[in-house]
Amino acid sequence: MRVEVVGAGVAGLTVAFELARQGAAQGLRVELVERRPRAGLGCSRYAGGMIAPWCELESAEPIVATLGVEALEFWTKDIPVATVAGSLVVAPPRDRAELVDFARRAQNFEELDAAGVAGLEGDLASRFDSALYFGSEAHLDPQAAMTALGESLAGMHNVSLRFGESARGDADWTVDCRGFAARDELPGLRGVKGEMVMLRSGDLTLSRPVRMLHPKRPAYVVPRGAGLFMIGATMIENEEAARVTARSVVELINSAYAIHPAFAEAEIVDMGSDVRPAFPDNLPRLTRRGRTLYVNGLYRHGFLLAPALARRAARMVIENAWFPEVCHAHPG
Repeated sequence: MRVEVVGAGVAGLTVAFELARQGAAQGLRVELVERRPRAGLGCSRYAGGMIAPWCELESAEPIVATLGVEALEFWTKDIPVATVAGSLVVAPPRDRAELVDFARRAQNFEELDAAGVAGLEGDLASRFDSALYFGSEAHLDPQAAMTALGESLAGMHNVSLRFGESARGDADWTVDCRGFAARDELPGLRGVKGEMVMLRSGDLTLSRPVRMLHPKRPAYVVPRGAGLFMIGATMIENEEAARVTARSVVELINSAYAIHPAFAEAEIVDMGSDVRPAFPDNLPRLTRRGRTLYVNGLYRHGFLLAPALARRAARMVIENAWFPEVCHAHPG
């Protein structure tokens, strides 16, 4: 059997990996097709890269955490690029109610006082008098993760990579992982714009993602090594991919400054935005129409959900399995 996987973001890469791995014994051949010149040039490159299933319970449905737990093993064992250092959730003293609310909905954390915060992140000593620590969570560099996936695929004997090409549609199965580009095929799919700023600071040594809660401007800082920090959190209901607004940059840097004033002197290394695909309920879907399977709707949980969805998609193609929690058939 020959399967054409269309789209080489994190969804397409993980689907191709799982198809090749699970189908090797049956002689399954995988062709990964991407119209861009290489993998990872879509919205995946602007992801935060936080593998934080229990944090996400604060605002997401339980299925997101259930599926997301599988990503911890995938990104630490199958494609070992993630660092397990936990996640730290903080709030300014005036917004402590936000922290209490967050704790009510999240799971698998411990509460820290000021000494506990200082013990984990010395640079935050005296800045926050309480926090939530999710010690089992992880984070990764999206670009490094997609590079590692691409290298693994290139080394598999039953995989071929076709960049700068369009899908031919002549395979036994097509798995469509184009994200927002598939909007014409998937009713209800919408775009949610996300923006990020990359800063460099030699004055900070954060070891793990730090989420700061705020009723209007929540933000997160993710360390990327070598003094680099990704600042993110914008979720804008529009489908304009390429433009980063001055308002968003100001808000993101102000939020980073609230976490630590040293960010005010940091160098802006990069900024970018793209559109993340989401359905009305913000939950992922596997949609089968004949011999085409759509993997979509990962919203802002791309690296968290892609491994679990890829495993299920591969089983649907190879074993004709069905997963009612995420599967949708063609309405007709």
